[in-house]
Amino acid sequence: MADTPSPAATPATAARPSIKKGSLVKVNRARYQGSLEANASDSTAPAYLFAGPAEVLATRGDHAQLRFRRPVPDIWLRLDQLDVA
Repeated sequence: MADTPSPAATPATAARPSIKKGSLVKVNRARYQGSLEANASDSTAPAYLFAGPAEVLATRGDHAQLRFRRPVPDIWLRLDQLDVA
């Protein structure tokens, strides 16, 4: 076949962290602030959001559902806003 890059070598997938169900993650404050998700909620993000870690319950496309170890609702954030804890 022609010289087609493998999916692992493409820049979009190379930049994506290996986050999957059950992973523990932290929200990256710099990437979260100013995002669509940050603008859709309260203007001041709660402290637990950045203290982490949160457990990934599910992934769908470029988003992950997170559950924190606190009595708060689960949230969906983009994978590029998360760092593996």
